[in-house]
Amino acid sequence: MASTDPEPEYKSSSTPPPPAGVDYFKFDVILRVLLFVSSVVALAVIVSSDQTELVLFQGRPVRKPAKFKYSPAFIYFVAAFSVSALYGLISALASISVIQKPEFKLKFLLHFIFWDALILGITASATGTAGGVAYIGLKGNSHVSWIKVCNVYDKFCRHLAGSIAVALFGSIVTVLLIWLSAYTLHSRVPK
Repeated sequence: MASTDPEPEYKSSSTPPPPAGVDYFKFDVILRVLLFVSSVVALAVIVSSDQTELVLFQGRPVRKPAKFKYSPAFIYFVAAFSVSALYGLISALASISVIQKPEFKLKFLLHFIFWDALILGITASATGTAGGVAYIGLKGNSHVSWIKVCNVYDKFCRHLAGSIAVALFGSIVTVLLIWLSAYTLHSRVPK
């Protein structure tokens, strides 16, 4: 049985391009610059947190310094946010290049999601680790006889708190970057 409808003409054998969607790359650049700036600020604040005070040691006053490099958690924090700052700079430059050459948008969006998720895991774990150690410094732990030190090293603890707060902001920026990339990819999928 033959059909009376004429056969449709096909102009090309390739699939049609996905819909353009809304271009969020300018917002992406702003968020990536914020990630870079927050990582650098968190690093600068924790690295400049050195403080030396007189403390009693076996009944005698002794000058004891408090530095970030005395704690593995704070060293990890510095390493993680150094990586985050470098990634923020490189990915901001890559995002700017995508604005200039839009044919690479989809490929970069997928790569950005993967790398942003990795950076989020690194920075969130470093922020949590440093926050846990800073909390013990603030409150102590009577169950294991760890005394609080923030009553003596107040400047050091204020620097730690400021650095951890900025780092938390950087982690939130990274979550927003992941959401933005995922939403942009989703908006380009044909309905």
